[in-house]
Amino acid sequence: MTRFRLTVEFDGRPFMGWQRQAHGPSVQQAIEEAAAAITGEAAVLHAAGRTDAGVHALAMTAHVEIAKPIAAERLMDGINAKLRPLPVAVLAASQVPDEWHARFSCIGRRYLYRIRNRRAPLALDAGRAWRVPVPLDADAMQRAAQVLVGRHDFTTFRSVHCQAESPVKTLDLLRVTRSGELIEIEAEARSFLHHQVRSMVGCLQLVGRGKWSADELGAALQARDRAALGLNAPPDGLFFVEARYPDDLPIPNSR
Repeated sequence: MTRFRLTVEFDGRPFMGWQRQAHGPSVQQAIEEAAAAITGEAAVLHAAGRTDAGVHALAMTAHVEIAKPIAAERLMDGINAKLRPLPVAVLAASQVPDEWHARFSCIGRRYLYRIRNRRAPLALDAGRAWRVPVPLDADAMQRAAQVLVGRHDFTTFRSVHCQAESPVKTLDLLRVTRSGELIEIEAEARSFLHHQVRSMVGCLQLVGRGKWSADELGAALQARDRAALGLNAPPDGLFFVEARYPDDLPIPNSR
């Protein structure tokens, strides 16, 4: 068996999420079926993370084991051919050691959330950004975001369906920047809780609207209670940007 590392880009709108499930199409299922079609083997894909329905990826990392002798480049091209016309593409493929694991070898994950702060409906970015029609103070959002950086109990920002053993996580970066109508929120950590990024973004949006202060955001964090959450942002604007591994060269910007 040969283990291959895959870097995957996808538009999450047609899928129920990354993970294979019984009640709808998934990105995992699409790639597994494509790999099986070109190798004649049952393929099982393991990924660096899971994404919800409607969430996108610029560079999700996954691995798959193939018994049939095949070059990494040929595997990538074959999977991409079978994936058409689905909005999924394997950007890179390489052989990795048997002990390398897309999830367990990962030392960092980065997400991006995009808000379009304008009154007009979205034409080009529909389903790929959250349109907030009222003015947002991105500077206030950036200042408040620093309350969440560091090691905390993020129960307030955790889905009730989260399967993580502990709600305690270390958030390495939460940065809010603005360019015209586009507000981008970047989040980096070794790992995240289910809905953590969307929940943090939803509350930062309340700060931007002047409905919450940084102190109120801090109080919600300290409450350690999902009932204290102000708002869970929609999946539309969320992108899995990259997974980092010990031997990887740094990727300064994947956008």
